[in-house]
Amino acid sequence: MEILLFVAGVAAVPAMLALARALFLYTVVHECRTHVYTFFGKVVGVIDEPGLHVLPLRFGPKALLFRLFGREYVVSTALRQYYLRDQMVNSSEGTPMGIGVWYETRVADPVAYLFANSDPAGSMRANVANATVSTLSNLELEEMLEDRHRLSRSVRERLSGVASEWGFELGSIYIRKVAFTDRGMIGEITGKVVNRLRQVTAAIRQNGENRVNLIRSEAGKLASEQLALARALRPRIVGETLSGIRREDTQVADALAEVLEIEALATSGAAVVLVPEGMAAPAPLVNIAATPTGK
Repeated sequence: MEILLFVAGVAAVPAMLALARALFLYTVVHECRTHVYTFFGKVVGVIDEPGLHVLPLRFGPKALLFRLFGREYVVSTALRQYYLRDQMVNSSEGTPMGIGVWYETRVADPVAYLFANSDPAGSMRANVANATVSTLSNLELEEMLEDRHRLSRSVRERLSGVASEWGFELGSIYIRKVAFTDRGMIGEITGKVVNRLRQVTAAIRQNGENRVNLIRSEAGKLASEQLALARALRPRIVGETLSGIRREDTQVADALAEVLEIEALATSGAAVVLVPEGMAAPAPLVNIAATPTGK
């Protein structure tokens, strides 16, 4: 019997708590939640501190009548993020563009969020779209593609006042995507990009070849200068060497001179006439054809 009473008591606790909660005797506020209470259509209190709250102690005896003449609203104050796709705008050149906008909001004034607008989230989304389109329309295509940070700040500045009127606190806004919507134009731009890449590649290749040729020409020039310098120094070195040999030993110098003379005759291809010892040398041959004739 005692066990049955214990089980019945344990089962009755949740039922009693649920009844007390239904009669607005207490409420539990969770993190990132705000409870707004109205009585006869008028806001009588807001509880945004997490924890257990006894409503009769906070609002007085009228809390017992919330069930009949009042209402409790639970508003989430957590940070929310949204992304709007394909917001259509036209550039100053008449190019149709699709804009993607990412933004985040949180409820800062639950009363305004509940009663200032019947659909605050939808109205906020529509205002973000309108502000984006009005800010980016008729801008130059280059500015739309490259200056997203400044344009995002401009959109946020236009929305700050509207967001606070509806109880929102506006967070970050960023233009994440700027895309072409005309397939024909996409094809033309792709073709231009490909041609430009080919031109850049050809220019890089030509520049490399020019640099290689320049390096080769400079190396050839330097090598020619060094060879010319070597040729110019060779006679002086040979002459100084022969002079040193003659100073040390004249016989070796004479023998070396004869060897060099014989080597020069052998490599020159000239006709050599050998004259026996004791015979007079013949008269030099005269090239009759080369002798000029007098008149």
